[in-house]
Amino acid sequence: MNISPTEYKASEAFSLQSPTFDYTYKGHPFIEYKRARVRSHILERIPSSGSILELNSGTGEDALFWGEKGFTVHATDISEGMQNQLIQKVKKLHLEDKISHEIISYTQLQNLENKGPYDLIFSNFAGLNCTNELDKVLNSFSELLKPGGKVVLVIMPPFCLWEFLSFLRGNFKTAFRRILHSKGTKAHIHGIYFTCWYYKPSFIIKTLKRDFNLIGLEGLNTLVPPSYFESLPYQYPKFYALLAKWEEKLKNKWPWKFIGDYFIISLQKKI
Repeated sequence: MNISPTEYKASEAFSLQSPTFDYTYKGHPFIEYKRARVRSHILERIPSSGSILELNSGTGEDALFWGEKGFTVHATDISEGMQNQLIQKVKKLHLEDKISHEIISYTQLQNLENKGPYDLIFSNFAGLNCTNELDKVLNSFSELLKPGGKVVLVIMPPFCLWEFLSFLRGNFKTAFRRILHSKGTKAHIHGIYFTCWYYKPSFIIKTLKRDFNLIGLEGLNTLVPPSYFESLPYQYPKFYALLAKWEEKLKNKWPWKFIGDYFIISLQKKI
């Protein structure tokens, strides 16, 4: 597989993380909150069954959710370790007829074994921030979707309110790491460093405007803090619940839809 050095490093890092990924993150209130928000966003915009192409599917938590709801899912990821975790889960739950899988980069979707066409292309939790070729990825979507098919992406923007406020604690590196690194910033997992890039919703809308219409945009983790505030839901459960309540009210309002740890954007292919 001919991939960039950055993609190779990311693949290596996530493969090392894969055996402990679910143990580390599954069941935590922040992770469950994010997954619930993303799934709710999708369920409001798609029919009760159909076909899904998932990019950066990880250990398969979302693929399993959609498969158990009756969707067929082609779950793709560049990380062999993540795919192995997904395969084990699919076999355990006997979902082989609902979930297929493939190790492939989202920058090479023209080489997919199953080219669809699909009802939905879905990418969760900023996997697409691991490429500086997002335009290439986006431009491959139209041929893989049915007329009227949808795209739902969860992306990290160049500004996060919670990160920016960390300057109040003197953590200037975190506060400005997105704002001052237009050419990408270093991330690391298990000691392996790779580059991440941040994208505005306008970049996605502009890139896809010929074939797609915007149908949804909302901020995620705007008032609810990012996952690294991991103790907050346990120490201050009422405050956490209040933040979640207000985020639900403000999620698609200006400026909140632009300043979260992520944004959820959905577009529909023109008929």
